[in-house]
Amino acid sequence: MSRRIDYYFSFQSPWAYIGHQPLRRLVEIYDLRLAYKPVLLTGLFSETGGMPLAKRHPARQRYRLVELQRWRDRRGLDFKLWPKHWPFDARLADGVVIAALAAGHDPDPYLQRVFAAVWERELDLASPAVLIELANAAGLPGEKLVAHAGSDQIRAAYEQNRLDAIAADVFGSPAYVLDGEVFWGQDRIELLEDALKSGRAPYRPTN
Repeated sequence: MSRRIDYYFSFQSPWAYIGHQPLRRLVEIYDLRLAYKPVLLTGLFSETGGMPLAKRHPARQRYRLVELQRWRDRRGLDFKLWPKHWPFDARLADGVVIAALAAGHDPDPYLQRVFAAVWERELDLASPAVLIELANAAGLPGEKLVAHAGSDQIRAAYEQNRLDAIAADVFGSPAYVLDGEVFWGQDRIELLEDALKSGRAPYRPTN
């Protein structure tokens, strides 16, 4: 039976983008089931003690830029550190993922295009027209999904993802949850693979 990973992410997060292909590799090798759970980072940060980038100490902001360059090289990627349309309101782009899932579609082709769209192509992901084009290119009914992404039903599911994240002790993007054990950050992909490979019991916090 396939093992499940709850995949919490935001298109706002460069780290989710950097980790997406390595995660897909694990899905294929270990026959995993991904539960896609896009989540609004601002709400998650405020409830779990995190700070938006602009409010972090300048030393932390500078270090982030160094780390992005390191991991850009490590993962063999080519992306902008400060994309033209970033930061942006990710609600609609995230909502398309939820709408696709609700309609029974595999959202991953859309994810791959959207991550590249913001970090490489510097497109405006707050634009419905851009999202329709990206969804269509992924083989999805773009106009229908973008329209549904703004509905009360999808907003409620988006909020539930946030509540699920908090209940699971998730506080940032990306986070991969395997059997209740949280692996936070794309730089934990290798540790996630170790857990999958060994079949060990999940680690739990201890007093």
